[in-house]
Amino acid sequence: MASTCPKCHQVIDSESVCCADIKYTWKCSSCGKLSTGFVIPYGRCFLCGGENSVVEGYSGMQPELVAIVQEAVQYEIDMYHFYRLAMERTRDTVLKAVLEELFHKEEDHLSELEEKYHLHLDAELRKLPEQKEKAVADWIFDGIDFQDAGEHVTRVYDKAIAMERRTRDRFLTHAAALPPGPQREIYRELAAEEEEHVAILEGERAQFQS
Repeated sequence: MASTCPKCHQVIDSESVCCADIKYTWKCSSCGKLSTGFVIPYGRCFLCGGENSVVEGYSGMQPELVAIVQEAVQYEIDMYHFYRLAMERTRDTVLKAVLEELFHKEEDHLSELEEKYHLHLDAELRKLPEQKEKAVADWIFDGIDFQDAGEHVTRVYDKAIAMERRTRDRFLTHAAALPPGPQREIYRELAAEEEEHVAILEGERAQFQS
């Protein structure tokens, strides 16, 4: 019996496998973490060890759900520019390498949001006009002296972790205030993402300090 591949739309017979790189969305029943892949090792969440299951319905979302995802993208864009601008301002080679790694992690986070929620983000979001860039930098780096080789690395880590924690706590607060339903679940998913970001940053900071 023939069927149509959902990805490349080619007609294939029942014994064929087409488009082996098709990815599914998996959700953890414990922490709400979303993951994508063809399969998930042991069917378990790599963040908390909870049981994963395949979920559907991440395209054509309702407007109120789109607004929640839009809020999450805004926070990721903010962190993206934080690392990008910091990387451009430091002359310390070690700090520059650290910031570049974090910058690329934020690129990956944005790409994950695009993939999981079927977004089509404008490339201009990753750029800032020169005047706005200066204004943003003056605000977010207040109190961080990039010429101070002894302190500014830790200060950048501390500020980044604080920003990620605030975002996580905001999502958790929203989730706790909502009744069971799609809106609450998306906030839980996004909070789980931020929890992962915090863990990564804390681990890298500890490694740097040691």
